[in-house]
Amino acid sequence: MNRKKENKKIESPVLNETLPHISNFPSFKGTDVKMEEPFINSKGVVIGDSKYSSPNSPLNNWSDEVDPAVMAGDEWVHPTNDIGWATAENSAIIESKKLDREPGKQFMHPQHETRD
Repeated sequence: MNRKKENKKIESPVLNETLPHISNFPSFKGTDVKMEEPFINSKGVVIGDSKYSSPNSPLNNWSDEVDPAVMAGDEWVHPTNDIGWATAENSAIIESKKLDREPGKQFMHPQHETRD
């Protein structure tokens, strides 16, 4: 992945190991997954600040000459600030990491989520 290290301070949306501004976003607190700060990719676009707009973004400079493939690849996806984490499948992955670390604190229900 091509990330630039710049002295420019990027405002981070992370609060207490979660992104509270995204509905149904799971908390990474209590897992081995650490929230990562926003970064600037090789095109000069800020990724992971939740503002989804950057003056250098091809989306803000679109024309017939722009190849959509320039926005493909890992440098366009933030590892922890991505709306995909709010899906049921990915939220379950995060929750399973919490259960593995604290099995005694699992919600116990007579028919659901019990361990025999």
